[in-house]
Amino acid sequence: MIRVAICAPSRRLPEEDAARVSALAADFAGIELHFHPQCFLSHGHFAGTDEQRLAALVDCGNDSAFDAVWFARGGYGAARIAEDAIARLEPAAEGKTWLGYSDAGTLLGGLYRARIGRSVHAPMPVDIRRAGGEEAVRRTLGWLAGDRSGEEAGADEHPRVAFNLTTLAMLAGTPLMPGLAGHVVLLEEVAEHLYAVDRLFFHLTAHLGGIAGLRLGRIGDVPENDVEFGEDAAEIARRWCARHAIPFLGEADIGHDIANRIVPFGLAGGGCQT
Repeated sequence: MIRVAICAPSRRLPEEDAARVSALAADFAGIELHFHPQCFLSHGHFAGTDEQRLAALVDCGNDSAFDAVWFARGGYGAARIAEDAIARLEPAAEGKTWLGYSDAGTLLGGLYRARIGRSVHAPMPVDIRRAGGEEAVRRTLGWLAGDRSGEEAGADEHPRVAFNLTTLAMLAGTPLMPGLAGHVVLLEEVAEHLYAVDRLFFHLTAHLGGIAGLRLGRIGDVPENDVEFGEDAAEIARRWCARHAIPFLGEADIGHDIANRIVPFGLAGGGCQT
């Protein structure tokens, strides 16, 4: 039995979403989900106060009854508690699989840097709200149950990581930024103007010296600007990679959508800790 704790380090998850995800999980033998009550708290933008979100995350991480911690959703918030949470994690956290994407990448990156458990870019419970979102949630549940067909297909001999572009750019230069030399870095973004994507690449690529290459996932829901930017996202990525001698390795099958694929951090292989 894989027992999965779910907490919300950033924004709140509605109770009805949790109920729908739990119903889907009933189709997966050997998967048991436990939604921490903190998921349903509300404090302004956040799923409870910083103290409440921190306590729930630490509770889930340090509870030896759980094999994995699945972040309920993204939305800004994890950065406010990540360093304190990682500092309070105990040996029980080291055997866990940690799953999420978007703002949850703040924690995945910090955990990867600290070598605590296994970080995995994967769809989250909140994806149930998207049209066809059951497909995305099932992908993560299936992966937890041992089905690797939902993984992003571009793995090679290099370790790899996957992040939202804004999230990784914000980690750069902070104590949460993992060392990525020798890695293939997969990036995606949503709802940013192309000039903002360019600005993010300007900052981030300056911190990615020594990586094995960069692959670009989907840059979705780009707002229309008053003036056409003149480059698409791939052209932006190629230009900044060239400036910093980073190999640009093409597309990646990740994004803020129901087709978002799973990317375990590090080398290919392995799965949920049991």
